Order: sequence, then structure tokens, then C-alpha cells
Amino acid sequence: MPLVNVSVNYRYVISSSPSRMTGHDLNVLRQLLSWQQEGHKVWLITVVGTYGSSPRQPGSMCALRSDGLLVGSVSGGCIEDDLVSLVKQHQLSSSSAALKIYGANQEEQLRYKLPCGGQLRLLIEPVLDKAWLEEVVTAIESQKLIKRQVTLDSLQVTCTDAISHEPVVSEQEGLLSFVYGPRLRLLIIGAAETSFYLANMATALDYQVFVCDPRPEMQETWQHEQSTLLTMMPDDAVVSLQPDLNTAVVALTHDPKLDDMALLEALKSAAFYVGALGAKTNNDKRRERLKLFDLTQQEIDRLHGPVGLQIGSKTPAEIAVAISAELIAVRRDRIHTPQLTSSVDKVTV
Repeated sequence: MPLVNVSVNYRYVISSSPSRMTGHDLNVLRQLLSWQQEGHKVWLITVVGTYGSSPRQPGSMCALRSDGLLVGSVSGGCIEDDLVSLVKQHQLSSSSAALKIYGANQEEQLRYKLPCGGQLRLLIEPVLDKAWLEEVVTAIESQKLIKRQVTLDSLQVTCTDAISHEPVVSEQEGLLSFVYGPRLRLLIIGAAETSFYLANMATALDYQVFVCDPRPEMQETWQHEQSTLLTMMPDDAVVSLQPDLNTAVVALTHDPKLDDMALLEALKSAAFYVGALGAKTNNDKRRERLKLFDLTQQEIDRLHGPVGLQIGSKTPAEIAVAISAELIAVRRDRIHTPQLTSSVDKVTV
């Protein structure tokens, strides 16, 4: 029996944080577009709300093909198995969207391995028109925010520009809206050992990583295939990337001639995180130097320096862990004041 729209009395959590499209989610949309272009029947499944503990956040998605192939994730695996079973049994509508709840009772929570009484509310949406997919993918790849609205009964889709603080998912009667945003980006100034470890960790955290170093000897020894090496001056690299709310800039050369000019541009940008390696005394001197330029005190106060969380980091790998942890904390809004997060203050590299 085909799925039908359902309504519930539970208060589901719909994300209100700024949208952030992961590379993994972008790959889901790319694969969906490819399958649709090849003539397959396809569905997009999106988490539209959660109740209690949940393995994935609102906006998480997977793509499903009529023969059971699935890319992406909306849970730890059991819900995906059920979705595959439904499509193979021809129980998914190919003409209308449906909302389905997983974990509505204790039996389902145990069956689908949902933690602590958690529930997921999913939109199961057949994709009949590739035009909106192409528009959304193009916008994301261009580092732009885009909003997609879908009418559940007619599957009519419209796309418009979005603003940074719109909810990832919002719902009105019969109408759902999704805001898709660009991937997180990290610009690392300096192509040294710490940069290599940080690039590895940032890649695992799904950042698009850029490493800038104008020094030929550092360029020659840099080996990290998953990052993009920029050979221009660091301040030019910052200007070129045009940092937005999904961009972080970390200066790791410990050379004021390279770090300071990059920081000058980064602190004036919309980057959500700007950090610099060095002991506290060195960063205090750096802040004094930055006052000589056209920066406000508020902009200078945005600098995370010494960079990273206070975990006693000393080795390059440990420093990279501290920086990665602070990036996570800032993104999750767990840290508000850069001065309270100083770490690596004993490192004098």
C-alpha cells in the first residue's frame, strides 16, 4: 500500500541554524541528477524533523533508485534498509510526496535502532523534473545559498535565493522549504607539517581545503592530494576566495610577512573563524600590529590566537587536533568569545 501523508502531535525539531551543505550531501544530489538523467525512477528522502535523540539532523538526505540502489544517509542504516525494501515492493508513490515517521513507538525504536526514544520525520519525494536539481547543484557549486520549495500534493518545485540565517528546513501546510548552502571551506596559510595534519582532519570533517604558500621550497614538498595548493600571496588568496559564513582561515606560517596580511583581509571578511598559530605573547604583538591597519577593535577581537582549544597540544598533529576541535566548537556555537579559547600557548614553533 503506498505511503500517505501523515500528521502527528509530537513537536518535531526543525533546524533553525544556518544551512550548511556537506560534500557528502552534494554528492547525493549529484548522483540523484545523474540517475534522473539516465531515465531511472528516483526518490529524494530528506530528514524534515526530529524528536528526541536522532542519528542525523534535519536536512540530511539520501537518494534512492527504483532498483534499490541508495546513496547517502538519513539514519544509522536500518531506516535505509526499510526504504530499500519499500521501493522494491513498489510501495513508494512515483507521483506524489509523502511524510513518514520512524520511531513512532517503542517497537519501531528498537527495530530501527533509534537512540533514546528518538523519532525521525522524513519527506519521501519522487524526482520527476531535473531542472530544479540542476539549479540547486549549480548554486551550491558556486558557493551560493538557494531555497527550494516543494508542494507535496503536486510536486511543484520553485527555487529562489536564500539568506544565510534562514532555517535549513521549514514547513507550512502542504509546503516544505529547504535551504541548501555551500560546503565548508578552510584556507590554511602555510604548507608545513602542521598544515598537512590539519588538512587531513579538515578533509575528514568534510571541508574543502585550500593551502596557500608563495614560497617555492614549501610548494615543492607539499603533498596532499585532497587539498588545493595556492601559490599566490596569502592576502591575495583570501581576497580570491571571498570568505563567507562557511569559510575558516587559519594562519600557520608563524611569519608575520605572510600571516598578518592574510589575517588583515580575513578579519574584514564574513569568515566564521579566523585563527593564527603562535604563543600568547606573539599573538598579543600581532594584535598590536593589526591595529596599525584599517581594522576595528571588534574585527581584531575576532582573532583566535593562540589558535585551537586548550588541550596541551605540542606536536604538529596535536595542534591540528586542537584547531579542528575549535572549528567544530565554533560551528556548533559552543564558543562565543575567542579570548576564552586560547590554547597552544606554550608552542613556540
